[in-house]
Amino acid sequence: MTSIQQDMEEFQRQLSTGAVTRAYRALLAYMLDLRTHFEKNHPDFGVSGLYQGYMDMTYFAIFPPALKQRDLKIAIVFNYETFRFEVWLSPRNRNVHRQYWELFKDSHWPAYRVVPPAKEADSMVECDLANDVDFSDLEALTSTIETGTLAFIAAMERFLSEHQGTP
Repeated sequence: MTSIQQDMEEFQRQLSTGAVTRAYRALLAYMLDLRTHFEKNHPDFGVSGLYQGYMDMTYFAIFPPALKQRDLKIAIVFNYETFRFEVWLSPRNRNVHRQYWELFKDSHWPAYRVVPPAKEADSMVECDLANDVDFSDLEALTSTIETGTLAFIAAMERFLSEHQGTP
């Protein structure tokens, strides 16, 4: 087991090479560009600011009107642990999560993960957008993320409409 001091020394060594700093800056710049892309190309969606996180996740939220009316949002997430982009259906708060849990828990989507309500849960339904991320072609990456996100939004809206009607 390492001590916090040993971890800090290793962190300093890694930062001194410059690669971690350059990669982190590039990732944040890309996420800001992706956020701007959604804001510009989907004006009917509200778009939040960028949450940089603690090197666990970096994300921004979008608010499609049909989901926002239900106190739900979509998070476009870079997950550091899995090193992939994901899209999440997220509740406004824990009470909303519990409310929708009953609706989602028995649904079976091969491509989606339904997340039970928990203290640390930020998502209700998750989908992988880009595994084995290739940052050498950002235009293709953006297209993959956008296409997957829009399909996910459509699936969530369709599911909620079928099970709850229009808000």
